[in-house]
Formats: sequence, C-alpha cells, structure tokens
Amino acid sequence: MLKQYLQLKLSQKLSPQQIQLMKLIQLPTQAFEQRIKQELEENPALESGKEVDEYEDNYDEFDNSNDDYDDNESIGADDINVDDYLSDDEIPDYRTQANNYSSDDEDKNMPYAAGTSFTQYLLSQLNTFVLDDDEQDIAEFLVGSIDDSGYIRRELSEITDDLAFTQNIFTTEEEVEKVLKIVHDLEPAGVGARNLQECLSIQLHRKDKTKATNLAIAIIDEAFDQFSKKHYKKLIQKFNITEDELKDAIEEIERLNPKPGGSYAGNNKIVEHIVPDFTIRIVDGELELTLNGRNAPELHVSKEYSDMLKTYKESISKSKSQKDAVMFIKQKLDSAKWFIEAIQQRQQTLFVTMSAIMHYQKDYFLTGDERQLKPMILKDIADEIEMDVSTVSRVANSKYVDTPYGTKLIKDFFSESMKNEQGEDVSTKEIKKILETVILEEEKRKPLTDDKLAKILLEKGYPIARRTVAKYREQLDFPVARLRKKI
Repeated sequence: MLKQYLQLKLSQKLSPQQIQLMKLIQLPTQAFEQRIKQELEENPALESGKEVDEYEDNYDEFDNSNDDYDDNESIGADDINVDDYLSDDEIPDYRTQANNYSSDDEDKNMPYAAGTSFTQYLLSQLNTFVLDDDEQDIAEFLVGSIDDSGYIRRELSEITDDLAFTQNIFTTEEEVEKVLKIVHDLEPAGVGARNLQECLSIQLHRKDKTKATNLAIAIIDEAFDQFSKKHYKKLIQKFNITEDELKDAIEEIERLNPKPGGSYAGNNKIVEHIVPDFTIRIVDGELELTLNGRNAPELHVSKEYSDMLKTYKESISKSKSQKDAVMFIKQKLDSAKWFIEAIQQRQQTLFVTMSAIMHYQKDYFLTGDERQLKPMILKDIADEIEMDVSTVSRVANSKYVDTPYGTKLIKDFFSESMKNEQGEDVSTKEIKKILETVILEEEKRKPLTDDKLAKILLEKGYPIARRTVAKYREQLDFPVARLRKKI
C-alpha cells in the first residue's frame, strides 16, 4: 500500500570545492606541483605567471542570475571545440611545419634507455656455463624463482613439481640440486641460497682460505644455531679455540652480505628526493617559519577567456552554439577561480598548522634535543588553530620540515604522554631517547636485560613496566640482550 509522509533529516555533505581543498592539503610539495601541472593542462582558462587580468575583480559581472540562458541545462562539452573560440590561437598548420625535410626521410625517434633487471642479469651469466637443454631450462627456472633479496624460498620438491606441470620437464630433486649448485656460482656471491646459513656459507667458501675464514666456515656449517644465538662459550669449547680467534672469525662473518640481491642496483635504481614543505630557522634566538615557495605558485585566470565571455554575452545573437560557448567558457572560468582559491586556502592552512606545531615544540626546535619534545597529539593542534583533527592529520602525515637539525617528518613530532615520578606529563619520545642512550652505552659483554633497563629508567624517574620497555626497545630496532652480546 502506497503512503506519503514527511521526514525531517539533518545531513552534512562536502561541496566539490571542500573536497578539492582536502585533496590539495594532503599532497606533499612534489605531488602538489604535478597536480598544478595537470590542472593547467586540463583547464585552458587557468594560467601560470604574474596575474594581469581583471576577471577576479569583475567576477560579479559574469553572474548568470540575469542571463537569458538556462544554467540548469547540461552542457555537451564533447560538441564544443575550444579552438573555435580562441581566435588568437588559430594558426594554420602549414605555419607549424618545417620545409627542410623530404617526404622519404625516416621518422627518427629518441630511444628510451631500458635497464637490466636482476633476473636478466643472472640469466646473462648462465650463458657462460656449458649446460644441456634440460639443465638450461632448470637453471632458468631456478633463477626465475629468486626473489629481490637473492634467495630461493621454496622447497626443491615444490620446484620439481612445478617443472613437471608448467615446463613439462620431468626430473628429480637430486638433479635440481645439482643445477642449483651451478646457480650458486653466479654473482653476486650467495645468490640462490635457500636460507641465511647457506647464503653465508657460499660467500665464505669463495673467500681466500685463512685461519679466520676456515674457522668461520666451520662455525656456519657446523654450529650455526649456536652462533645465531650468540652462545660464544659453547663455540669456544666446541672448536677448542681462544676468544681472540673466535672474534676474528666473527669479524669475517660480519663482513658478509645477508641479502646478496640487494647489492644489485642495475639501471633501474630509483632515488626518492624529499622536498621539505617548510623551513624553520633560528634568527636572533627566535624561530622563523617559511613555506616552501614551490607551494605558492602564481596562478591567474586567463584574460583571453574572460574577454571572450564578455564578447559572447554582449552578442545580440543567442543561438544554441552561442549559448554552449558561453556555458563552456564560464565553467572553465569558475573552475580556475575555485582552484586558485583552494591553493590560497591550502597555503594558509599549512602555514597556520605548522606555526602552531613549531610554537608548541619551541624548546625542541631551539635545542634539537629530542628529550625536549612535549607530548602532543593531533587534537592539541586542532584545538589551537580551531580546525578539524582530520585537517591536521592531512598536514602532518606527508609533509617534511627543514630544521637546523635535519629534515624531519612532521608527524614524528607527535607522541603520547606518560607520567613521571613527579606526576608530570612527558613524551614517550623522550623516554625512548633515554632508553636508546642507555642501550648504546651498556657493556656489550653483558648487555642489559629488559628488567634491568626498566630499573634504570625507574632510577631516572620514569616508572615503566618491563613489557613497555620491551615494546619501546623493539620500536627502536634493538634486539634482546642475548643478541646484543659481543666479545
């Protein structure tokens, strides 16, 4: 049964301009530049450089509230040729062609440099070995199974089955292992190993044989578990050696590469450059914040487009084509104006947010001592600048600031708080920094356990549980005490 009834409901919706602003705020400098370049290519009414037009001042003149045209009618952009409206750009094709080429000349293109992948690099080395057809196919399959670190992380039984099902090669595990020994002769040393022990052993067997090298080989091949757990006393007893001899052997092992695949860069190595969005300098004992100039481009609305709109609006003719032209031009002008306003608001939001962070962490920026970092969460800054937490998050997550102490990720200045013995709130980063200092200064022959580290922090006025110390230690990338032991 059909019924009619009234329903009152409140809802919040972001306008397209707000969505555009949020997307621009979260972009770092390099991505922001690409976004501007894309907008300049897509919108001919937007231009870069010093503003010379009067569109923004006379924008009300283009208000279509008094127009005879219906704005609600959809615009068929595909039916509009912009070149028909841009009379200044109507350049005949013959004026853009050069006459110093004959019709039978070859079209020469600039070649692109193609890098060599790690797999291709290994396959090229296989050509130096004398292998029969089956061995060649197996070797190529093994090389294709090597990951970026240089390891084959699959069982030989699985590889044997794959060779039968995918390559129609019926062989045995013994034959695959025989070919694997050949793969182990490829460069870099250690490539094709199935685990860390085999990787280190391959590299040691290639080194010149010395007393330290022979002992290192014996340790890796015969007592790898004891070595990985740093049971040095057991190793000394097992091999009947002195502590100095064990130390020399360990130094040989520490020179090896646990990830041989990582040593190959080829021609495809990508270096990511960080462009700081802000710069903080200390001038006469005071902090000075500047926004990267690349975040403040000079954009303006095209004067040709605004003049074109005036011409069409003043035209007596009101044909369908004229109307489509006016609607298309006005749409592009509106889009350009909104984009410029969004960029200006982005600049203001970035500067206000970073300024609040800078003043909140003034002690750190003046000294560079991470122990001076105050507990700070997103809500603290959001309340300070009277903006939403999501806006502060967008600014902090992907932006960098150039400080006198290096380029820092802004979100690293945020941290939770804990109470010290005096009941004061201290940053967890301060506690981590003290913990790091204690671990670095410990006696390496007898590293401090998590219990002892907790007691030391308690003596320094930070009552922290052992499990919390373990969590912070792992975040600082320090292993347990047993694995930090050295002789």
